[in-house]
Amino acid sequence: MFENLHEQPADKILQLMVAFREDPREDKIDLGVGVYRNAEGLTPVMRAIKAAERKWWEQETTKSYTALAGEPAFLDAMIGLVLGDAVPREAVAAAAAPGGTGAIRQGLELVQMASPGARVFVSNPTWPNHLSILAHLGIETVPYRYFDAETCAVDCAGMMEDLEGVRPGDVVLLHGCCHNPTGANLNLTQVEAVIELMNARGAVPMIDIAYQGFGDGLTADAQVTRAVAAGCPETVIAASCSKNFGIYRERTGILMAVSHDTGRRGVVQGNLAHLNRQNYSFPPDHGARMVTLVLTDPELRADWETELDEVREGMIALRMQLAEELKRLTGSDRFGFIAEHRGMFSRLGLAPEIVETLRRDRGIYMMGDSRINIAGLNRQTVPVLAKAIVAAGG
Repeated sequence: MFENLHEQPADKILQLMVAFREDPREDKIDLGVGVYRNAEGLTPVMRAIKAAERKWWEQETTKSYTALAGEPAFLDAMIGLVLGDAVPREAVAAAAAPGGTGAIRQGLELVQMASPGARVFVSNPTWPNHLSILAHLGIETVPYRYFDAETCAVDCAGMMEDLEGVRPGDVVLLHGCCHNPTGANLNLTQVEAVIELMNARGAVPMIDIAYQGFGDGLTADAQVTRAVAAGCPETVIAASCSKNFGIYRERTGILMAVSHDTGRRGVVQGNLAHLNRQNYSFPPDHGARMVTLVLTDPELRADWETELDEVREGMIALRMQLAEELKRLTGSDRFGFIAEHRGMFSRLGLAPEIVETLRRDRGIYMMGDSRINIAGLNRQTVPVLAKAIVAAGG
């Protein structure tokens, strides 16, 4: 039967990672892969996570399975982190998942079960794996305008015009904060307009929130998600712990389904557990346990929030430095948007041939659409990147 298999499309991010590793130049710069790194180029284990692991090593007595939907304490802690008091706890069904990606996959399968003919409206551009998962599941995808390449800001008018096409039961996929790949985010006024349109059309929002705490802070980054969950009858939310807790390889995420008709919670919760059973049975627990300990221990939580603020403020400082350096070199403020964007990513608006020149001549690796990972820079490499962009005609 294997003769019937075909080659799958190559993942561009993974291809870029391989090319970077194989480049022998010592001064090369990796701005492609979407992983947080500090000034030394490392993805550190956060202090609170290390402390939680030591604490749990003393407490743990078994490696037996946890609950099918994940440990209830983890679900409660994450619902509190993401949703706060925006909706009552009894309105939320939830299940742990292997990372934010696993939560997205489970969420889209839940959509298929609940609304088999649903189309999913996706921002143009979006995280490429959104499109890959949707295609794999055979779900019809409809792009909506999101990013204005001229202003490097959200094209709200184009977005609203495209979302006029949603039908009852369709899903609108939104980024909760720190939009990937652009770094340009909806403000609350724009979100309220989107909520009004979705409710008028009978569409259901699905939110991917993978970078809470990386933009303007834990509470500020949750505002869009909380507004949508509070303002729409039903909301699907996929959240990741990979970035803000630094536990990428632990594959820790959560899928939430919010319904203001709280009588439906039991059925929805049962379906989430069913999906877990079909896909991987019991979810991973170690990362979820660390997150629970950090969020429920006042001392650990305070230290985690302090370190997370340091990470966030460091990325904002790099954004400001890069914008200022490009302004100094070009005499123009056309790269000023870099300082305004939030999260790890920004799309620089460089032509593909300039991106290729930077890779070939300078060993600077970024995605073909000129998306860069701000966390791939440090204070020493920012001037190098700025000079290279100007020299290449950017």
